[in-house]
Amino acid sequence: MATFRKRSGGWRAEVCIKGTRTSSTFTTKREAQAWAAQEETRLREDSAGKIPNKPFRDLLERYSREVSIQKRGGAREQKMINVILRDSVAEVSLRMLAPTDIAAWRDRRLKQVSGSTVEREMTILSHACSVARREWGWLRVNPVSDVRRPPPTAARTRRPTTEETEKLLHALGYSRDTPPETISSRVGAAYLFAIETAMRAGEICSLEWQHVNERHVHLPLTKNGYARDVPLSAEARRIIEQLRSLNGEEGTVFDVSTASLDALFRKAKARVLIEDLHFHDTRREALTRLSKVFDVMELARISGHRDLRVLQNVYYAPSVKDLAAKLD
Repeated sequence: MATFRKRSGGWRAEVCIKGTRTSSTFTTKREAQAWAAQEETRLREDSAGKIPNKPFRDLLERYSREVSIQKRGGAREQKMINVILRDSVAEVSLRMLAPTDIAAWRDRRLKQVSGSTVEREMTILSHACSVARREWGWLRVNPVSDVRRPPPTAARTRRPTTEETEKLLHALGYSRDTPPETISSRVGAAYLFAIETAMRAGEICSLEWQHVNERHVHLPLTKNGYARDVPLSAEARRIIEQLRSLNGEEGTVFDVSTASLDALFRKAKARVLIEDLHFHDTRREALTRLSKVFDVMELARISGHRDLRVLQNVYYAPSVKDLAAKLD
């Protein structure tokens, strides 16, 4: 049975079915009545046993265990899910889970991290709820679909300077004249290679000798699931030849894991007091440099972007000086 109460600035609807109560506030009575009708249907179905009496935590843990693990970026997704599990939203019963619960979680999370991070986490939550609704019968509707997403944050435009690059190479122990025998120096080689090719850190670390050709490298499986070929500049070929002399074309080209690359890059950056620079910023630097040679369609072929808007808005970041130089 639903009841409606006029409150300052809106209407409060309350629904009670077999001892289970739920309520929400709306701007108009019409909205309150529509919500109440939906809630009555949901609670009656839940009381009939169609929705399991489990906390949202169980849904997320099952999704992490059965679905996330099958994805290329599964480890990272599982870490994000573990963060969500520490929030009180994880303890809400699936029978009571509503958009208001997700919205409250979103607002709490926005006080801790950026809008883009919350947007990514909401995408995971939405897919988890969709799988639970369609395949497991654990939800009647997807509560995330009705929740407003955070506004997009401004795209990063950070690019490493020449001075920063030289400081990092020195801190990593990389020399252009000597083969990089240590793991740290190979991270320096990977950093330079990234600036030349616009390849991601994971793509560089997993590059195998069998996929290295005279003028390009072949990436059989990338982040978006598509293979691509990346042309090699003279500097990129020089780095390849440096590495060839070390391991005789056995194993991976750079012989360094993504975890080691990330840790050593962070340590080197801290050692030379460089702030707000990510290894991934090399991709923006590379594509901005390559844009002087290739048009946007050719850049997309090199970078693997399927959406040209992402390429133009996020990764292609020419300075005013770069653009003005084209007028000369």
